[in-house]
Order: sequence, then structure tokens, then C-alpha cells
Amino acid sequence: MRDLNMVKEHADQAVAQRSLDENINPSALKSGEGRTFPQVISVTSGKGGVGKTAVAANVAIALARLGKKVLIIDAVLGLANIDVVFGLTPKYNLNHFFAGEKSLQEIVVEGPEGVQLLPGGSGIQSVTRLNSDQKLRFLDAMDAFYGDFDIIIIDTEAGISENVTFFNVAAQEILVVTTSDPTAISDAYAIMKVLSTKYHERRFNLVVNSVSDQDEALDVYKKLTHVANRYLDISIAYLGCIPYDKRMREAISRQKVMVELYPKSKINGAFESLAESLTAVIPNVQPKGTPQFFWKQLLSFGQGE
Repeated sequence: MRDLNMVKEHADQAVAQRSLDENINPSALKSGEGRTFPQVISVTSGKGGVGKTAVAANVAIALARLGKKVLIIDAVLGLANIDVVFGLTPKYNLNHFFAGEKSLQEIVVEGPEGVQLLPGGSGIQSVTRLNSDQKLRFLDAMDAFYGDFDIIIIDTEAGISENVTFFNVAAQEILVVTTSDPTAISDAYAIMKVLSTKYHERRFNLVVNSVSDQDEALDVYKKLTHVANRYLDISIAYLGCIPYDKRMREAISRQKVMVELYPKSKINGAFESLAESLTAVIPNVQPKGTPQFFWKQLLSFGQGE
């Protein structure tokens, strides 16, 4: 318990320091036209099978229940599945957009609790590595959604592909999902290392999924911070853990998110806490910036290829 209190105290201090350093109220970020900037959060992992997409889907619902207008971008291009998790069968997806057949407005669909989804496509290898033209066209199209959302969640692919780094570098905050499995911990460190050493990312948020208790999650956090402090110039904020629940598989098979299917479960409470922690995080606007905000950062990144 003392370790947990120390972690929470450290996280509170980090948030307070960010606020002092950046002098920014995230709810007051405005564009040049007076529209409110959304908070953009990438949900990523170094290894597949850690429940990254389930975390993204469930926390999106939890955020919507806090009164937030939420958009999920399913950036697992080629093997997307958030639409399946939500029990949706969208007629169109991002494959149609990148093929020039449909606009983003024609693709977006509504999920549970009013969460909006830009569904990714499946089975199309050509979108597994976006080229500069595709990125630029996506940026232009996203302007239509400017100011419509409080929070945009990007469910990235697992691993360290160019698509993964592309979306992570653009996001204001990076949420790394891992489990206590040694290979998952190693791969979580790997994605942070690549983003740190190659793309100069310095701040990461961590959630440990499918654990038996808080101590198991804190052990993972300690292992990652120990290695990161030794070899990388980064900070890792511990945002909590998601308990193991065998009903998660049932929820997926029934094409329902866990927080919708079992609203009184312990796991639902964990996602509520994670959502509250995410809304408390001060957006990282330096050095990524906004006034140009998220999409302009993507633009500059694409032009650098």
C-alpha cells in the first residue's frame, strides 16, 4: 500500500509540474477559429495479445460516460477489429478512404454510448504501410472533424512498424498497454525505446492489463522504470491496472465491451479510474505543439519522409 501511495504521489507531482511548466488548461485549448482542441491519446503496445484494443474500446465508453465526446480511430490498418468488439458491421472503412472511394464522413459510425468510430479495414495489405500522399490526404480530411470531439483515441497496431510510430508521434499522450508477461514487458520497453531514441518522445503513460492484483501491476511498473531510468531519458506515469476477468473473452465473443456488459464489475471500476486519470493528464503540447495541433503534427511528420 505504501508503494501504491508513493506511485500516486509521484504521478500527482508530475501532473502538477506539467501544469506549471506548460501553463495550459487542457479544456481551454483553442484553435485559431475558436474551436476547442481535442485531447489526442494513442493506445499502443509492443506486443500483440495484451488486450490493447479491449483497453481502447472500454476506456472510450468510460470516457463517454464522463460526458466526453469521443472518437476512436482504428489504426490497426489491415487487421482492424474495434468494429467487431463494438458489435458493429460498418459498410465502409478506412480502406475505402485510402482507395479514394469514400470520405471520412461517409465512413464514421456510431458505437455504444455515443462513441464515434473511424473503422479500419481488414485484409488489405496496401494500407499496412501508409505513404506520404495517403497521410497528407488523411490530414486534410480530418479537418472536417475539428472541434467536434473532446478526446480522440487512436488504437495503433502492436509493434514498432512505421504506421505505429507515425500515430504515436502525432498523439499528445501515449498510453502503453502491457501485461506482467516477461515478453510483454520487454516489448513495452522496446516501443518506448524506439519512440524515445528515434523520435525524441520523453513522456509515456502505462496501464498494466490482466493482473491478479495491484502489487503485480506495480512490480511491472517498477521493472520498466528501473530499466528506463538506467538507459533512457524518459518518464513513465503509472495510470493504473485492469484486473484479470475471465468474462472478458465472453464479452468479446458476444461483441460487447466489458463495461457495457458488466457495468457493476470490478473491471468496470478499473476502466472508470483509468478514464478519470486520462482526463487529468495535462496534454503534451511542447514540443509537439498546438497551435497547429494534432493534424499539423502529422503533416510535418509525413513531409519528413
